[in-house]
Amino acid sequence: MDIETANALTAFTTRYCDAWHETNETWPQSEELYGVPSPCIVTTLDDRIIWQPQPFTAGQNVNAVERAMGLVVQPAVHAFYTTQFAGDMRARFAVETMTLLQTWSEEDFLRVQENLIGHLVTQKRLKLAPTLFIATLDSELDVISVCNLSGEVIKETIGTRKRDVLAPSLAEFLNQLEPVL
Repeated sequence: MDIETANALTAFTTRYCDAWHETNETWPQSEELYGVPSPCIVTTLDDRIIWQPQPFTAGQNVNAVERAMGLVVQPAVHAFYTTQFAGDMRARFAVETMTLLQTWSEEDFLRVQENLIGHLVTQKRLKLAPTLFIATLDSELDVISVCNLSGEVIKETIGTRKRDVLAPSLAEFLNQLEPVL
């Protein structure tokens, strides 16, 4: 596993949870994840859950994506999706505000891999270099991804060649993220 990326993700998650706790005097809460089983759930309230990150317990790789697509996925992407179970987290990188995607449970991990495969199939069909998304933006056409060829973190417009490099590595990207509550 890419320890640098795993440590950067853990550090951001800690910053996010601490900021939430300082602001709201509780750990992160989610209405969207209400009723969805996860080892992250600390408490279930009337219409939302309170969560905390938990150690990842499934196989620590996205080998299903590699097998399906016949490619080797960047080690940083393996680490990103298999370091922890956690809720999605809002974040800011420079001027971009995003939702950092996370794996909520072992079942969710299967769905994430299927979505990554779907994304890669579309790129292959369009003859685009392979990327693996890690965050969504308010614009449904743009995502934050890791370029599987270079390891750079990019902002890309789905289905096009429009890509802007944000950071040279996923670890550097995560280390520069600021929590948004």
